[in-house]
Amino acid sequence: MREFAAELATGTGDPGPYAPFPHRVISRTKETADTTTLVLAPVGGGKGARFSPGQFNMLYAFGVGEAAISMSGDPSEEGTLVHTVRAVGNVSTALSRLGPGDVVGVRGPYGKGWPVDQMRGKDVVVMAGGLGLAPLRPVIYELYAHREDYGRVEIIYGSRSPAELLYYDEIQSWRTRTDTRFQVTVDSADRNWYGDVGVVTQRVPDARFDPARTIALMCGPEIMMKLSAQALEARGIAPSDIWLSMERNMKCAIAQCGHCQFGPYFICRDGPVLPYARIRPFLAVREV
Repeated sequence: MREFAAELATGTGDPGPYAPFPHRVISRTKETADTTTLVLAPVGGGKGARFSPGQFNMLYAFGVGEAAISMSGDPSEEGTLVHTVRAVGNVSTALSRLGPGDVVGVRGPYGKGWPVDQMRGKDVVVMAGGLGLAPLRPVIYELYAHREDYGRVEIIYGSRSPAELLYYDEIQSWRTRTDTRFQVTVDSADRNWYGDVGVVTQRVPDARFDPARTIALMCGPEIMMKLSAQALEARGIAPSDIWLSMERNMKCAIAQCGHCQFGPYFICRDGPVLPYARIRPFLAVREV
C-alpha cells in the first residue's frame, strides 16, 4: 500500500486498470440498521475524479476485497466522493464498518449514467425502491440545481418500512418543495406512520406527467423495476424513454470477467443505466 501510494505521488510506475487509488473516510453516517453513507477524499488532497449521475466506483476494503458501489453524492461537489453501502456480504460489511480516518481503495468512475442531456425540457419521473434511491440521488441533485431546465418532476420512493428510509432528513426537506412532487410510500407501517402504504407501482396512476414528453428513471429490485416500467408504459411512456439502473454482479468493472453479462450486454460497460426498450426481453427470462 505504501509503495503504491508513493508511485501515485511521484507519477512513477504503472498501477494498471485494477489498482485502487487510496481515499480516506472523512465522515460516516448511519442511515438505517444495515446501511451507512461514507464520504471519501483522496489521500494527499486533490479534487478527485469527477463523475456523472448514475456511474459507480469499485471500493476496495483492504484485506477483504472490492465491490461495485454507486455514487450517491452531489456531482457538482469536487474533492469528495459519497457512497451509501448496505452490509450484505463480507466486502460491504467491511466497508460499512469504516470510520473517519480509515483508508479505502477507489477505482473509477465506471459505466454510463442517467440520460441527463435527453431529460432537459421534458417531464421527469424518478422511481426508487429501497437502496435504489442512492444511485438516483445524484440525478435528483442535478434536477434541483437546474430546476428551470425541466418540466414537471415526479419522485416516487418506496421502502419496506419507515425505519428503512434513506436520507430521512433530506427527504423531509425535498417533500416541502413546491416545484417538485415527492411521494414516499412503505410496504408496511405502524401507527406512527402517517404517509402512504403500498408498493411504488400503486403511486403511478396518481403521477402527473405528459407521457409524450416524459423521461422516467428507476432503480431498485428488478421485480419492482419490471412492474414499474410496465405501469409507466401502460400510461403511454415509450419504452425507449424509460431508463433502469441494472446494478448486478459487477466484479471487474471493465468488461473482462463476464460476471455482469445480461443478455448481450455487460452491465459495467454498457450500463449500469440502460433503456427499458433494450433490456425488456431479458427481464422476462429467468436466471439471466
